[in-house]
Amino acid sequence: MALFTSRKQGKKVKVTFADGLLFVEKENGKQQAFPLEWYPALQNATEEELLDWDQTDKGIHFNALDVDVDLI
Repeated sequence: MALFTSRKQGKKVKVTFADGLLFVEKENGKQQAFPLEWYPALQNATEEELLDWDQTDKGIHFNALDVDVDLI
């Protein structure tokens, strides 16, 4: 999987994918990593699908895939 980063305008998190992991960096600099094997839809998604996300009250929602990733 290619390494790429997405920071949506007005969002307070940074989403990055690398080495089979989803990294979410919060505004305060704290970073969480999630294995993509936990989210098979993300693991098999296109770059376009991975870039189509919104921040929610609980975490990240990938719109095209209808996948939620809750942030602690």
